[in-house]
Amino acid sequence: MKNNLIQSWRWFGPNDPVSLSEIKQAGVTGIVSALHHIPHGEVWKYEDIIQRKQEIAKFGLSWEVVESLPVHESIKTNDVNATFYLSNYIESLKNLAKAGLTTVCYNFMPVLDWTRTDLSFTLTTGSKALYFDWTDLAYFDCFVLKREGAEKSYSKAVLSMLQSRFNDYTVEKLKALEEIICMGVPTEAAISIPELRSSLEIYTSIGKDGLRQNLKLFLDAIADTCESFGIQMTLHPDDPPYPILGLPRIASCSEDLEWIFSNQPKKFNGLCFCTGSLGAGPFNDIPKMVQSFGDRIHFVHLRNVKRDQFGNFFESDHLDGDVDMFEVMKELVQLNNLREKPIPFRPDHGHQMLDDLQKTTNPGYSAIGRLKGLAELRGLELGIARMFSVLSDE
Repeated sequence: MKNNLIQSWRWFGPNDPVSLSEIKQAGVTGIVSALHHIPHGEVWKYEDIIQRKQEIAKFGLSWEVVESLPVHESIKTNDVNATFYLSNYIESLKNLAKAGLTTVCYNFMPVLDWTRTDLSFTLTTGSKALYFDWTDLAYFDCFVLKREGAEKSYSKAVLSMLQSRFNDYTVEKLKALEEIICMGVPTEAAISIPELRSSLEIYTSIGKDGLRQNLKLFLDAIADTCESFGIQMTLHPDDPPYPILGLPRIASCSEDLEWIFSNQPKKFNGLCFCTGSLGAGPFNDIPKMVQSFGDRIHFVHLRNVKRDQFGNFFESDHLDGDVDMFEVMKELVQLNNLREKPIPFRPDHGHQMLDDLQKTTNPGYSAIGRLKGLAELRGLELGIARMFSVLSDE
């Protein structure tokens, strides 16, 4: 085996309930982080980047991946302020590169980041997971958001389920559902219902084709900077990989990714391969996608999901779900052996379990569940690497 994947851990900064000293004990070497306290669209100053980098280095860890440098909504909608925010984004990229940070994760999901309907779904083991339920989303869409024609976005099965569960939606449950759907990335601000309605009007006119073109405009605008400074951009797929609340999706399947890489073929245009996001779509063959887009993959999120017949899903154990993690890791190990620079991965999300059940944690980012996932993935990688080593010696 030429080299190992870089085992990394997401850290949300000084306010993260999981400290760097605790992360150090997990045995990772890389940190995935961002300056979450800086509002979207503002320039990340070099001094602030260096300060965060030094905070991480004090614990013998290395800031490997920037996740995320957020793309302002003005860029996604290409409104009158897009040029201003593009200029700020480019300045932030230059400052990151100057500080030695050249792998940058971002997403182009409109308005909302990843979407779930339950942040504490209780599993048979007693641990808790993140859950996505189409019926809950349909209720929010039709009766809270009150989007015109919302019912057309849902299957007959989901609408029938909604009818049978209608009286279950108490005031308390609806308040929790609204908070979950409208929440932002941990440590960042949520969106209000009026703001969401306003954004929906904008994206209705933009549509999928318009959003695709706006992504191309964004990539074209940053291309020279990325190439000059050796920056590798890694696009995070849509999560989940379907249109949500009428918002378009443009990074959900192989066809989407092929469009993105053919319309901006330069090598800086890369992919954060998230097995959980893509795995929520039964139409995605995850191991095959690693093969297809291997030359574009420069950062990996590893987690698993279990889907039901309605398309609802919960985040399962890392090695036990609808994603064949053995085949995914096998492809990644082979891909990594072709690289001069190893690919960073992190155990994405994790169950809230054991002592963490009594703690306040960022949704999906409790310590023990991710540590369990990391141990499983680390063992899987080692086993596959040894297998390849034995085969090559024969």
